Amino acid sequence: MRLRRKPWIDEAILDYASFVHLEHCEEHKGKWRELFEDPDKPLWVELGTGKGNFISQMAQLHPEANFIGIEIQVGVLYYAGKKCAAAEVNNVHLLRFDVARLEEIFAPGEVSRFFINFCDPWPKKRHAKRRLTYRDFLDRYARLLAEGGRIDFKSDNAGLFDFTLEEFKERQWQLSEVTYDLHHSDIVNEAMTEYEAKFSAKGQPIFHCAAMPPAGGIGHDEGN
Repeated sequence: MRLRRKPWIDEAILDYASFVHLEHCEEHKGKWRELFEDPDKPLWVELGTGKGNFISQMAQLHPEANFIGIEIQVGVLYYAGKKCAAAEVNNVHLLRFDVARLEEIFAPGEVSRFFINFCDPWPKKRHAKRRLTYRDFLDRYARLLAEGGRIDFKSDNAGLFDFTLEEFKERQWQLSEVTYDLHHSDIVNEAMTEYEAKFSAKGQPIFHCAAMPPAGGIGHDEGN
């Protein structure tokens, strides 16, 4: 859902210009680690970072990693910047960018871990190709992930979750940590998004899985 634009945010977000990138993200392709204090740390990327609850918490919990959060809406990205600044983390950069164009800003093998949390389910069948776990997206992630890299996926939409499991299997990804009730499982749930906290408090089960791409690369020829 697109939020109503708040004009004052265009200026306020500049307070976080040291780690929020609103344009020219392509210039850092293959060189994102150079922006961090320790460029040797692995790069973990959240696709659709929302208002920043998840990434600000994860950056605190995992100082051994560098984080990038991607969000298309400036009105949302501002709040993510505000939360990361309040958390005083120095291992986060936030980008305003369309996740459908990831290969324009990341080089093959540059990312160690992707997080996809509560993405738009696009419930109509004709919109399946827009889902962030559609096979074409999975092939892109596979090209961008470093050896041993993985995706962590969370959703509250059963239809999208089942679709996602099938897409992972079809593209020969290795699944693990699959659960239809994350908060009542043995799987460690280190950080929650704003959406997750709100709806899990109402009793909504959260679905989760982790997946690693096939060891030999993409499981099928591109375009099949």
